[in-house]
Amino acid sequence: MLPVLSERLRSLLETDYPRFSDGEMQRRRAAVTAVMAENNVDHLIFYGANRAGSAVQWLTQWMVTNEAAGIFTPGERDTVFIHYFNHLPLARLMAPQTDMRWAGENTAANLIDELTKRGAKSGRVGVIGPLGFDAHAALSTRFGPLVNLNRAYVNLRRVKSAEEHDWFRIGAYFSDLGMAALRDTSRPGVNERELANAIERAYVGLGGQTVIHYIGTTSMHDPQVAVPRQYCSTRRLQKGDIVFAEITATFWDHSGQILRSFTIDEEPTPLYRELYSVADKAFEAMAGVLRAGALPADVVKASGVIEDAGFTVIDDILHGYGGGYFPPILGAKSRSNGPIPEQPFAAGQLVVVQPNVVTPDGKAGVQSGEMVLITETGIERMHQLPRGFIRL
Repeated sequence: MLPVLSERLRSLLETDYPRFSDGEMQRRRAAVTAVMAENNVDHLIFYGANRAGSAVQWLTQWMVTNEAAGIFTPGERDTVFIHYFNHLPLARLMAPQTDMRWAGENTAANLIDELTKRGAKSGRVGVIGPLGFDAHAALSTRFGPLVNLNRAYVNLRRVKSAEEHDWFRIGAYFSDLGMAALRDTSRPGVNERELANAIERAYVGLGGQTVIHYIGTTSMHDPQVAVPRQYCSTRRLQKGDIVFAEITATFWDHSGQILRSFTIDEEPTPLYRELYSVADKAFEAMAGVLRAGALPADVVKASGVIEDAGFTVIDDILHGYGGGYFPPILGAKSRSNGPIPEQPFAAGQLVVVQPNVVTPDGKAGVQSGEMVLITETGIERMHQLPRGFIRL
Protein backbone atom coordinates (compact mmCIF):
# COMPACT_ATOMS: atom_id res chain seq x y z
CA MET A 1 0.00 0.00 0.00
CA LEU A 2 1.00 3.62 -0.52
CA PRO A 3 0.22 6.40 1.94
CA VAL A 4 -2.53 8.85 1.07
CA LEU A 5 -3.02 12.51 1.92
CA SER A 6 -6.36 14.01 2.94
CA GLU A 7 -7.94 16.64 0.73
CA ARG A 8 -7.45 19.21 3.48
CA LEU A 9 -3.69 18.60 3.57
CA ARG A 10 -3.44 18.20 -0.19
CA SER A 11 -4.68 21.76 -0.69
CA LEU A 12 -1.86 22.95 1.58
CA LEU A 13 0.67 20.81 -0.29
CA GLU A 14 -0.42 22.23 -3.64
CA THR A 15 -0.06 25.86 -2.54
CA ASP A 16 2.77 27.54 -4.44
CA TYR A 17 4.50 28.91 -1.34
CA PRO A 18 2.41 27.89 1.69
CA ARG A 19 2.26 30.16 4.71
CA PHE A 20 1.14 29.84 8.30
CA SER A 21 -1.80 31.93 9.43
CA ASP A 22 -1.34 35.39 10.91
CA GLY A 23 -2.59 34.01 14.21
CA GLU A 24 0.08 31.31 14.27
CA MET A 25 2.86 33.80 13.48
CA GLN A 26 1.59 36.16 16.20
CA ARG A 27 1.62 33.25 18.66
CA ARG A 28 5.28 32.60 17.91
CA ARG A 29 6.25 36.25 18.23
CA ALA A 30 4.42 36.58 21.53
CA ALA A 31 6.23 33.50 22.86
CA VAL A 32 9.62 34.88 21.84
CA THR A 33 8.79 38.30 23.31
CA ALA A 34 7.93 36.67 26.64
CA VAL A 35 11.21 34.72 26.69
CA MET A 36 13.14 37.90 25.94
CA ALA A 37 11.43 39.73 28.80
CA GLU A 38 12.20 36.87 31.20
CA ASN A 39 15.89 37.15 30.27
CA ASN A 40 16.11 40.97 30.25
CA VAL A 41 16.72 41.07 26.50
CA ASP A 42 15.54 43.97 24.33
CA HIS A 43 16.73 42.72 20.93
CA LEU A 44 17.25 39.22 19.57
CA ILE A 45 19.64 38.01 16.88
CA PHE A 46 18.36 34.84 15.20
CA TYR A 47 20.79 33.10 12.90
CA GLY A 48 21.07 30.24 10.42
CA ALA A 49 23.62 29.05 7.88
CA ASN A 50 24.08 26.29 5.32
CA ARG A 51 20.39 25.36 5.36
CA ALA A 52 20.32 25.03 9.15
CA GLY A 53 18.81 27.36 11.73
CA SER A 54 15.12 26.65 12.28
CA ALA A 55 14.46 29.90 14.18
CA VAL A 56 14.76 31.88 10.94
CA GLN A 57 12.03 29.86 9.26
CA TRP A 58 9.92 29.77 12.42
CA LEU A 59 9.91 33.57 12.81
CA THR A 60 9.90 34.72 9.17
CA GLN A 61 8.94 31.70 6.98
CA TRP A 62 12.16 32.12 4.98
CA MET A 63 14.12 28.87 4.87
CA VAL A 64 17.85 29.47 5.29
CA THR A 65 20.00 28.95 2.21
CA ASN A 66 23.63 30.06 2.66
CA GLU A 67 23.26 32.50 5.57
CA ALA A 68 20.50 34.45 7.29
CA ALA A 69 20.97 36.73 10.30
CA GLY A 70 17.90 38.48 11.65
CA ILE A 71 17.05 41.01 14.35
CA PHE A 72 13.83 40.68 16.33
CA THR A 73 12.70 43.68 18.40
CA PRO A 74 9.22 43.46 19.97
CA GLY A 75 6.86 45.86 18.25
CA GLU A 76 9.16 46.43 15.25
CA ARG A 77 9.52 44.82 11.84
CA ASP A 78 12.19 42.13 11.67
CA THR A 79 15.26 42.80 9.57
CA VAL A 80 17.11 39.82 8.07
CA PHE A 81 20.46 39.96 6.25
CA ILE A 82 20.99 37.11 3.79
CA HIS A 83 23.44 35.68 1.33
CA TYR A 84 23.37 35.59 -1.60
CA PHE A 85 22.09 38.67 -3.45
CA ASN A 86 20.26 36.49 -5.96
CA HIS A 87 18.32 34.89 -3.09
CA LEU A 88 16.66 38.20 -2.16
CA PRO A 89 13.75 38.08 -4.65
CA LEU A 90 12.47 34.75 -3.35
CA ALA A 91 13.16 35.69 0.27
CA ARG A 92 11.04 38.81 -0.10
CA LEU A 93 8.26 36.77 -1.69
CA MET A 94 8.26 34.11 1.03
CA ALA A 95 8.67 36.52 3.96
CA PRO A 96 6.80 39.68 2.95
CA GLN A 97 6.43 40.88 6.55
CA THR A 98 10.21 40.95 6.98
CA ASP A 99 12.70 43.59 5.83
CA MET A 100 14.98 41.33 3.77
CA ARG A 101 18.37 42.83 2.92
CA TRP A 102 21.60 41.65 1.33
CA ALA A 103 24.27 40.95 3.95
CA GLY A 104 27.07 42.35 1.81
CA GLU A 105 30.67 41.66 2.74
CA ASN A 106 30.23 41.64 6.52
CA THR A 107 27.09 40.26 8.15
CA ALA A 108 28.22 41.21 11.67
CA ALA A 109 28.81 44.83 10.65
CA ASN A 110 25.26 45.04 9.31
CA LEU A 111 23.87 43.55 12.52
CA ILE A 112 25.85 46.02 14.62
CA ASP A 113 24.65 48.95 12.51
CA GLU A 114 20.99 47.92 12.72
CA LEU A 115 21.15 47.20 16.45
CA THR A 116 22.76 50.58 17.02
CA LYS A 117 19.92 52.27 15.12
CA ARG A 118 17.46 50.42 17.34
CA GLY A 119 19.19 51.71 20.47
CA ALA A 120 20.56 48.37 21.69
CA LYS A 121 22.29 48.55 25.06
CA SER A 122 25.15 46.52 26.49
CA GLY A 123 24.08 43.18 27.94
CA ARG A 124 20.57 43.43 26.49
CA VAL A 125 21.06 41.56 23.18
CA GLY A 126 20.16 37.87 22.92
CA VAL A 127 20.99 35.24 20.30
CA ILE A 128 19.39 32.08 18.93
CA GLY A 129 21.18 29.87 16.44
CA PRO A 130 24.73 28.85 15.47
CA LEU A 131 26.26 32.32 15.26
CA GLY A 132 29.91 32.07 14.13
CA PHE A 133 32.91 32.91 16.29
CA ASP A 134 33.97 36.06 14.43
CA ALA A 135 30.47 37.54 14.38
CA HIS A 136 29.96 36.69 18.04
CA ALA A 137 33.24 38.37 18.97
CA ALA A 138 32.39 41.54 17.03
CA LEU A 139 28.90 41.80 18.49
CA SER A 140 30.11 41.10 22.02
CA THR A 141 32.75 43.79 21.72
CA ARG A 142 30.07 46.32 20.78
CA PHE A 143 27.13 45.19 22.96
CA GLY A 144 28.71 43.19 25.77
CA PRO A 145 28.12 39.47 26.36
CA LEU A 146 25.28 38.13 24.23
CA VAL A 147 22.50 36.35 26.13
CA ASN A 148 22.22 32.75 24.92
CA LEU A 149 18.55 31.95 24.36
CA ASN A 150 19.06 28.69 22.48
CA ARG A 151 17.85 26.54 25.37
CA ALA A 152 14.78 28.73 25.78
CA TYR A 153 14.10 28.47 22.05
CA VAL A 154 14.27 24.67 22.17
CA ASN A 155 11.73 24.73 24.99
CA LEU A 156 9.43 26.93 22.89
CA ARG A 157 9.60 24.42 20.05
CA ARG A 158 8.86 21.33 22.18
CA VAL A 159 5.09 21.65 21.88
CA LYS A 160 3.67 22.31 18.43
CA SER A 161 0.44 24.00 17.44
CA ALA A 162 -2.35 22.26 15.52
CA GLU A 163 -1.25 24.14 12.37
CA GLU A 164 2.29 22.89 12.78
CA HIS A 165 1.06 19.32 13.24
CA ASP A 166 -0.55 19.50 9.80
CA TRP A 167 2.71 20.55 8.15
CA PHE A 168 4.53 17.72 9.96
CA ARG A 169 1.88 15.28 8.72
CA ILE A 170 2.87 16.17 5.17
CA GLY A 171 6.53 15.63 6.06
CA ALA A 172 5.55 12.22 7.45
CA TYR A 173 3.64 11.48 4.24
CA PHE A 174 6.73 12.26 2.15
CA SER A 175 8.89 10.10 4.42
CA ASP A 176 6.41 7.23 4.05
CA LEU A 177 6.57 7.57 0.27
CA GLY A 178 10.36 7.31 0.46
CA MET A 179 10.21 4.18 2.60
CA ALA A 180 7.61 2.63 0.31
CA ALA A 181 9.93 3.29 -2.65
CA LEU A 182 12.79 1.59 -0.81
CA ARG A 183 10.53 -1.38 -0.14
CA ASP A 184 9.36 -1.61 -3.75
CA THR A 185 12.85 -1.15 -5.27
CA SER A 186 14.78 -3.57 -3.05
CA ARG A 187 15.61 -6.75 -4.93
CA PRO A 188 18.76 -8.73 -5.78
CA GLY A 189 21.16 -6.78 -7.99
CA VAL A 190 20.12 -3.26 -6.95
CA ASN A 191 22.85 -1.27 -5.20
CA GLU A 192 22.52 1.13 -2.28
CA ARG A 193 22.95 4.25 -4.42
CA GLU A 194 20.07 3.13 -6.62
CA LEU A 195 17.95 2.64 -3.52
CA ALA A 196 18.72 6.20 -2.41
CA ASN A 197 17.76 7.51 -5.83
CA ALA A 198 14.43 5.68 -5.70
CA ILE A 199 13.71 7.11 -2.24
CA GLU A 200 14.21 10.70 -3.37
CA ARG A 201 12.27 10.24 -6.60
CA ALA A 202 9.23 9.25 -4.52
CA TYR A 203 8.67 12.69 -3.00
CA VAL A 204 10.88 15.32 -4.65
CA GLY A 205 8.45 15.69 -7.55
CA LEU A 206 5.68 16.45 -5.07
CA GLY A 207 7.60 19.23 -3.34
CA GLY A 208 9.44 17.30 -0.66
CA GLN A 209 13.09 17.72 0.20
CA THR A 210 15.60 15.26 1.58
CA VAL A 211 16.93 15.47 5.11
CA ILE A 212 18.34 11.94 5.47
CA HIS A 213 18.08 8.51 3.93
CA TYR A 214 20.36 6.25 5.96
CA ILE A 215 20.47 2.74 4.53
CA GLY A 216 22.06 -0.47 5.81
CA THR A 217 22.37 -3.72 3.85
CA THR A 218 24.10 -6.93 4.88
CA SER A 219 23.71 -10.69 4.66
CA MET A 220 21.60 -12.22 7.41
CA HIS A 221 23.94 -15.23 7.25
CA ASP A 222 27.12 -13.19 7.80
CA PRO A 223 26.00 -9.84 9.22
CA GLN A 224 28.46 -6.95 9.27
CA VAL A 225 26.15 -3.91 9.54
CA ALA A 226 24.00 -3.31 12.62
CA VAL A 227 22.71 0.22 12.02
CA PRO A 228 21.88 2.14 8.81
CA ARG A 229 24.84 4.01 7.36
CA GLN A 230 24.90 7.73 6.68
CA TYR A 231 26.46 7.35 3.20
CA CYS A 232 25.53 4.77 0.60
CA SER A 233 27.99 2.26 -0.84
CA THR A 234 27.99 0.46 -4.19
CA ARG A 235 27.07 -2.85 -2.53
CA ARG A 236 24.41 -4.77 -4.45
CA LEU A 237 21.58 -6.57 -2.73
CA GLN A 238 21.64 -10.36 -2.65
CA LYS A 239 19.20 -13.06 -1.70
CA GLY A 240 19.28 -13.48 2.08
CA ASP A 241 20.08 -9.82 2.81
CA ILE A 242 18.45 -7.52 5.29
CA VAL A 243 17.73 -3.93 4.24
CA PHE A 244 16.99 -1.44 7.00
CA ALA A 245 16.67 2.30 6.83
CA GLU A 246 15.92 5.60 8.52
CA ILE A 247 14.25 8.10 6.21
CA THR A 248 13.38 11.75 6.78
CA ALA A 249 11.80 13.90 4.09
CA THR A 250 10.56 17.40 4.77
CA PHE A 251 7.78 19.77 3.76
CA TRP A 252 9.16 23.30 4.11
CA ASP A 253 11.35 22.31 7.07
CA HIS A 254 8.61 20.14 8.64
CA SER A 255 9.82 16.55 8.63
CA GLY A 256 8.69 13.04 9.32
CA GLN A 257 10.96 10.21 10.39
CA ILE A 258 10.33 6.53 9.73
CA LEU A 259 12.48 3.44 10.37
CA ARG A 260 11.81 -0.01 8.88
CA SER A 261 13.48 -3.36 8.11
CA PHE A 262 13.01 -5.77 5.18
CA THR A 263 14.50 -9.10 4.08
CA ILE A 264 15.39 -9.98 0.49
CA ASP A 265 13.92 -13.14 -1.03
CA GLU A 266 14.19 -15.12 2.23
CA GLU A 267 12.37 -15.33 5.53
CA PRO A 268 14.25 -13.81 8.49
CA THR A 269 16.83 -16.09 10.05
CA PRO A 270 16.20 -17.13 13.67
CA LEU A 271 18.57 -14.40 14.92
CA TYR A 272 16.90 -11.66 12.91
CA ARG A 273 13.44 -12.90 13.80
CA GLU A 274 14.40 -12.60 17.46
CA LEU A 275 16.01 -9.18 17.00
CA TYR A 276 12.89 -7.83 15.34
CA SER A 277 10.56 -9.44 17.87
CA VAL A 278 12.44 -7.66 20.65
CA ALA A 279 12.42 -4.37 18.71
CA ASP A 280 8.68 -4.68 18.20
CA LYS A 281 8.11 -5.38 21.90
CA ALA A 282 10.35 -2.46 22.83
CA PHE A 283 8.44 -0.10 20.53
CA GLU A 284 5.11 -1.17 21.98
CA ALA A 285 6.41 -0.91 25.55
CA MET A 286 7.86 2.56 25.05
CA ALA A 287 4.87 3.84 23.08
CA GLY A 288 2.61 2.36 25.74
CA VAL A 289 3.94 4.66 28.47
CA LEU A 290 3.99 7.83 26.37
CA ARG A 291 1.37 10.41 27.25
CA ALA A 292 1.26 13.91 28.71
CA GLY A 293 2.94 13.82 32.12
CA ALA A 294 4.95 10.65 31.52
CA LEU A 295 8.63 10.88 32.37
CA PRO A 296 11.62 10.04 30.16
CA ALA A 297 12.71 7.57 32.85
CA ASP A 298 9.46 5.66 32.20
CA VAL A 299 10.53 5.20 28.57
CA VAL A 300 14.01 4.00 29.46
CA LYS A 301 12.52 1.54 31.94
CA ALA A 302 10.09 0.25 29.32
CA SER A 303 12.95 -0.31 26.87
CA GLY A 304 14.52 -2.76 29.31
CA VAL A 305 13.03 -5.63 27.29
CA ILE A 306 16.05 -5.10 24.98
CA GLU A 307 18.61 -5.90 27.65
CA ASP A 308 16.39 -8.62 29.14
CA ALA A 309 16.70 -10.43 25.79
CA GLY A 310 20.51 -10.11 25.79
CA PHE A 311 20.70 -7.32 23.21
CA THR A 312 21.68 -3.65 23.20
CA VAL A 313 21.35 -0.56 20.95
CA ILE A 314 23.58 1.71 18.90
CA ASP A 315 21.08 4.46 18.04
CA ASP A 316 19.10 6.55 20.52
CA ILE A 317 15.86 4.84 21.52
CA LEU A 318 13.81 8.08 21.51
CA HIS A 319 14.34 11.75 20.73
CA GLY A 320 12.25 14.88 20.51
CA TYR A 321 11.60 16.14 17.00
CA GLY A 322 10.22 18.87 14.80
CA GLY A 323 12.42 21.88 14.08
CA GLY A 324 15.49 20.14 15.47
CA TYR A 325 16.77 17.05 17.25
CA PHE A 326 15.26 18.00 20.57
CA PRO A 327 15.31 16.71 24.16
CA PRO A 328 14.71 14.25 25.54
CA ILE A 329 17.40 12.28 23.70
CA LEU A 330 17.36 8.90 25.39
CA GLY A 331 19.71 5.95 25.36
CA ALA A 332 18.93 2.51 26.70
CA LYS A 333 20.15 1.09 30.00
CA SER A 334 23.07 -0.62 28.24
CA ARG A 335 24.05 2.51 26.23
CA SER A 336 23.29 5.56 28.30
CA ASN A 337 23.22 9.13 26.97
CA GLY A 338 24.05 10.42 30.44
CA PRO A 339 21.60 11.71 33.05
CA ILE A 340 17.98 11.11 32.08
CA PRO A 341 16.07 14.40 31.65
CA GLU A 342 13.35 15.00 34.23
CA GLN A 343 11.00 17.23 32.21
CA PRO A 344 7.71 15.37 31.59
CA PHE A 345 6.32 14.81 28.12
CA ALA A 346 3.62 17.26 27.05
CA ALA A 347 0.57 17.04 24.80
CA GLY A 348 1.42 18.40 21.35
CA GLN A 349 5.04 17.24 21.51
CA LEU A 350 6.52 15.20 18.65
CA VAL A 351 9.00 12.40 19.39
CA VAL A 352 10.59 9.59 17.39
CA VAL A 353 10.42 6.14 19.00
CA GLN A 354 13.18 4.05 17.37
CA PRO A 355 14.48 0.88 19.05
CA ASN A 356 17.55 -0.15 17.00
CA VAL A 357 18.08 -3.56 18.60
CA VAL A 358 21.55 -5.03 17.95
CA THR A 359 23.70 -7.94 19.06
CA PRO A 360 26.36 -7.20 21.69
CA ASP A 361 29.13 -7.61 19.09
CA GLY A 362 27.59 -4.82 16.99
CA LYS A 363 27.34 -6.90 13.81
CA ALA A 364 23.60 -7.59 13.44
CA GLY A 365 20.69 -5.29 14.06
CA VAL A 366 17.24 -4.14 12.98
CA GLN A 367 15.53 -0.79 12.78
CA SER A 368 11.93 -0.08 13.74
CA GLY A 369 10.06 3.06 14.68
CA GLU A 370 8.54 6.36 13.64
CA MET A 371 7.55 9.87 14.69
CA VAL A 372 4.49 10.08 16.93
CA LEU A 373 2.44 12.86 18.51
CA ILE A 374 2.04 12.92 22.29
CA THR A 375 -1.57 13.38 23.46
CA GLU A 376 -3.18 13.65 26.89
CA THR A 377 -3.96 9.93 26.91
CA GLY A 378 -1.29 8.32 24.71
CA ILE A 379 0.11 8.81 21.20
CA GLU A 380 -1.23 9.56 17.74
CA ARG A 381 0.52 7.99 14.75
CA MET A 382 1.81 10.53 12.23
CA HIS A 383 2.95 7.88 9.73
CA GLN A 384 0.77 5.57 7.67
CA LEU A 385 3.17 2.85 6.48
CA PRO A 386 2.52 -0.34 8.49
CA ARG A 387 5.14 -1.58 10.90
CA GLY A 388 6.41 -5.14 10.64
CA PHE A 389 9.34 -7.21 9.39
CA ILE A 390 8.52 -7.77 5.70
CA ARG A 391 10.01 -10.31 3.33
CA LEU A 392 10.39 -8.81 -0.14
